Amino acid sequence: MKYITTILLTLSIAVGQGLSKEEKAIQSYVEMHTNEAINLLEKVVNINSGTLNIKGNKKVGKIFQKELDKLGFKTYWVTYPNDVKRSGHLFAEMRGGTGKKIVMVGHLDTVFEPDHPFQTYTRTDDTAYGPGVSDMKGGDISMIYAMKALKKVGVLKDLNLTLVFIGDEEKLGAPPAIVRKELIDAGKWADIGLGFEGAHGMNTGTISRRSSSSWILTTTGIQGHSSQIFKDKLGYGAIFESSRILNAFREELAPEEYLTFNPGTIVGGTDVVYDPVNSRGSTFGKTNVVAQSVTVHGGIRTISMGQLEKAMKSMKEIASRNLPGTTANIEFKTSYPPMEPTKANYALLDKFEAVNIALGYGKLEALDPSKRGAADISFIAPHVNASLAGLGPDGFGGHSENEGLDLSTFPRTTTRAAILIYRLTQ
Repeated sequence: MKYITTILLTLSIAVGQGLSKEEKAIQSYVEMHTNEAINLLEKVVNINSGTLNIKGNKKVGKIFQKELDKLGFKTYWVTYPNDVKRSGHLFAEMRGGTGKKIVMVGHLDTVFEPDHPFQTYTRTDDTAYGPGVSDMKGGDISMIYAMKALKKVGVLKDLNLTLVFIGDEEKLGAPPAIVRKELIDAGKWADIGLGFEGAHGMNTGTISRRSSSSWILTTTGIQGHSSQIFKDKLGYGAIFESSRILNAFREELAPEEYLTFNPGTIVGGTDVVYDPVNSRGSTFGKTNVVAQSVTVHGGIRTISMGQLEKAMKSMKEIASRNLPGTTANIEFKTSYPPMEPTKANYALLDKFEAVNIALGYGKLEALDPSKRGAADISFIAPHVNASLAGLGPDGFGGHSENEGLDLSTFPRTTTRAAILIYRLTQ
């Protein structure tokens, strides 16, 4: 780690011409406290906070809460009824002036529950591995150390900020109208939204993220002896009808840019039982019996609400072209909305790029939205004037046992995020 610090200090002396006195102090603070931040990262990565591990999420959140309390934030937990079965969310508020209001978004939970074998932080040179190290405990700590740097230069107390650490980002515990209400309210209060999930390299900025919703297709057929399939009395059966529909989705809708849809599970036969909550099902049938029931459970992602509405209309129309002797029905459940690529988001990216250039990191490009999944910043994006994501350190292998974080990017992304916030609020 001493090697990283030495290189960073050398670079900061060589660059820095485009930085103000306060911004240089921000950079110096972050770089001098890099080891401290990485030690905190190791501590929280070694605490399991799988979405369903309520105690683990609360334990991680309380560590963050203590850090933010020391900085002068008003912190509190938003919790939900026991049947939601989630930890709730940590909120931290600073109300210090009349400048631009910013809401920043992170999350406490990971996809790795306590029974998963991937549980421990490890490190090889400048790469850290561990559950949630990049998705997204690295980004959470980056948020906190950006706040510490702003306090160091004496401006934090004058800012209007809301930090949100979501407890069920990886698996919502209830409909968004319930478990994202307070986050949406924070978006309605704010002027700017910033998401601290990890960067995709040092030369991109995230001005758009696609939605994430789901659909269930059910088809029916007339049960009977398979020797009579395709004839007037029995028709084609439920499995052929579902196959027709899925193939038509692929042929007619797949070419559309930024639209993706995936049939994740399918069960079909004479008798079908399917549990959409746990994505599990069972079926019984025989090769000499025409199937009478199919259930397909899938997901859909779009760049805008308009694209989602158009896709849903097309999928319903395709499902209505029934083969003889069959019926079909498709229903949609919207979950994460899209963060649309607005002109204001591009303008915010330009300001972020100015910071990046001043730090000597070079120009930025808008990241291709197809390279990112859904995120909680999308809930606030429709309500703020502009939003930007990918402000956390650069990681890889999310949701896998190869999840890692490039520690050399940790101080750099924290510095540029802190300076961006400083410039937006002055």
